[in-house]
Amino acid sequence: MEYNLADLFESVVDVVPGREALVYVDHPGTGAERRLTYAELDAAANRIAHHLLDSGIRPGEHLGLHLYNGVEYLQTVLACLKARVVPVNVNYRYVEEELVYLYRDADLVALVFDTEFAPRVAGALPRAPKLRHLLRVDPGAAAAPGTGAAPGAGAAPGAGAAPEAGAAPEAVVAPGAMAVPGAVTVPGAVPGAMAFADAEAAGSPGRGFPARSGDDQFIIYTGGTTGMPKGVMWRQEDLFFAGLGGGAPTGEPVTSPQELAERVAAGGDGITFFPTPPLMHGTSTLTAFIGFNFGQRVVVHRKFVPEEVLRTVEKEKVTSISLVGDAMLRPLIDALSGPLKGTDCSALFSVSSSGAIMSETVRRQFRELVPNAMLLNNFGSSESGFNGTATEDSGPERGFRLRVNSRTRVVDPATYGPIAPGEIGRVAQCGHVPLGYYNDPRKTAETFFEKDGQRWVLLGDMATVDEDGVVTVLGRGSQCINTGGEKVYPEEVEQALKAHPDVYDALVAGVPDLNWGNHVAAVVQLRAGAAQPSLTDIQTHCRTRLAGYKIPRQLVITDAIQRSPSGKADYRWAREVAVAADQR
Repeated sequence: MEYNLADLFESVVDVVPGREALVYVDHPGTGAERRLTYAELDAAANRIAHHLLDSGIRPGEHLGLHLYNGVEYLQTVLACLKARVVPVNVNYRYVEEELVYLYRDADLVALVFDTEFAPRVAGALPRAPKLRHLLRVDPGAAAAPGTGAAPGAGAAPGAGAAPEAGAAPEAVVAPGAMAVPGAVTVPGAVPGAMAFADAEAAGSPGRGFPARSGDDQFIIYTGGTTGMPKGVMWRQEDLFFAGLGGGAPTGEPVTSPQELAERVAAGGDGITFFPTPPLMHGTSTLTAFIGFNFGQRVVVHRKFVPEEVLRTVEKEKVTSISLVGDAMLRPLIDALSGPLKGTDCSALFSVSSSGAIMSETVRRQFRELVPNAMLLNNFGSSESGFNGTATEDSGPERGFRLRVNSRTRVVDPATYGPIAPGEIGRVAQCGHVPLGYYNDPRKTAETFFEKDGQRWVLLGDMATVDEDGVVTVLGRGSQCINTGGEKVYPEEVEQALKAHPDVYDALVAGVPDLNWGNHVAAVVQLRAGAAQPSLTDIQTHCRTRLAGYKIPRQLVITDAIQRSPSGKADYRWAREVAVAADQR
């Protein structure tokens, strides 16, 4: 047995087969749900894995997941790992042209997609000639027998969605696509796509797969707001230690693959993980796998709806929530302060964020409502996994300060050597790092390097380090604003802005300026009912927290801040809004 994610999952299944593994709320507010034990989830994944192999998908080939959160998402990831097929996440917000790029760049040969994305998939398909096998997830389709479908959750076991009136009796196969038994074409559907439920029903629930390896790959596509997305290629063994904490993110990693199941067998249950962002972003999928590695329960919702999240926290006794910054925590605070006031969150032990910071102001507001929960600002990336957690004194005055793990350093980007305390360098990680970017040797050479006999990844985050080894992250170098020769990192200014009582959310961007090269612009969403502050009001507020050159010189009030589905900042949008306002 190696450090292979499918092997590790199966070892957990074998010691706690009857324990609940996955709870899925399909449409928040409707009460529709599915519950699967570890044995049921394992069997469901086996069915899809066997279907993929029976359909001619070969180990090492790439399958895309173009899905909202759901059982099918995690089931398919597990199926890929079992069959040694490489799972590739697809951003469901992508339009047709972006999908064409990703399908082709990732060399996808198979795709699992939600039916509502069918028009975009159908439009992209003719320009993705390698994509030959398609599975569509139909709304309300039932699970295969024995996979934990809730009573009344859909059609009869094994049945796909019924063809609509006038549907062709046989599949019309797109150019380059494989003819799939049982595939039908319905109006608005993708030609040649087979119903996921039919594929699941046809596959064997048993294992019987060839031996796997820790070298088997897992690809996470990242980016898209500042350039075309890039596929980060991980060996599964490296991802297990860098992204999943070696089976124990808060303790000592396991020393052998067998030890994972031994720890699960010796421990108990009672922990419930709830990754609330989309699973299409690596952090949420990795959070689910952390739960599986502990042999605990994972809860997912189709979409993030704050009120429904809180109802689930109360009903399922959720102990750990993961989210992305203020964009997700603020709506939970609003719901707890308003329509869901009094919701029982007493089981909630931790709320963790990665990808964006939970600001000091928002953390304080949440603690007043849920005093028993720890709030953790974690730092990591698709290229590094987990690097560290913010210190309690992080905030507008001292910056985003981290206690990093032993693999993380701040280095001189020119020499890759260590920097002196107070100097500015880039965050880097050694040891368990990815192989590089798929289909991008130039970017791989810029980002990954060898030093002292170890492989390193150079991240885009600029930082300093103090005498005690505490790292202060300044921000992404690509977003740094050069104003009059001084460097301003948007995240620092955003933290100050969010401390203003009338500011609900904010992004900061640089706008071309004849005198300063660029000036700092604040794009702000106000709290409901708040009076509109003037630029002078905002500047006066920020002067108590920031040096003069960091103070915004422009204020743009917007109805809503645009972010990715996971809550990450869309700086391209913020800059466009600020530049357009400056030109009026």
